[in-house]
Amino acid sequence: MNPLLTIKGTLAVGFILALVIAFGLGNGLDGLRSVIWLHVLAGVVWIGLLYYFNFVQVPGVGKALAEANDGGPGPAAINKYVAPTALLWFRMAAAVTWLTGLSGLAQLGGGMQGIMDAFMMTNGMGVIGLGAWLGTIMLFNVWVLIWPNQKKILGLDGQQHSAEVIATAKKVALLASRTNTALSIPMLLCMIGYAHGMAF
Repeated sequence: MNPLLTIKGTLAVGFILALVIAFGLGNGLDGLRSVIWLHVLAGVVWIGLLYYFNFVQVPGVGKALAEANDGGPGPAAINKYVAPTALLWFRMAAAVTWLTGLSGLAQLGGGMQGIMDAFMMTNGMGVIGLGAWLGTIMLFNVWVLIWPNQKKILGLDGQQHSAEVIATAKKVALLASRTNTALSIPMLLCMIGYAHGMAF
């Protein structure tokens, strides 16, 4: 059986290859590198889905809605089958990214002091601290603004909403998502910059 025919098999192959590289070509994985690796992996999923929503799904659903009256397929398949699963991965990736980032900050700074230094942007942690603040704002937007409003839009909250409530939910979710897209650019600069000598 080909493991690449299932998502679990594909992920298993990826993790096995990464471990072979870490232990075969390197010195293995210590705690900090393990956490940072998982942080980056989860972050790629989170930001990848953020970009998918903004650059692919939102314009695609808009086009499908515009063409629905002319015999087009409408957005039903995306809204029913794709969006709920994508939003689940999106939320979980955001949470894992933030939690592994917090763990990495603790390991960098010797425990709670590292977290405090990062969020207060002191003791050489200004760049990574700014990245942590931007990531925290983005996490807030995912869980407090995007997800509750997407539940209304997609009917995942089990309630009936008026067209006005759904229109407001769409606007809030869109603006929070676009805010996260804009914030992701300087956030990624800070995350990479800290490891590569950018300091303030």
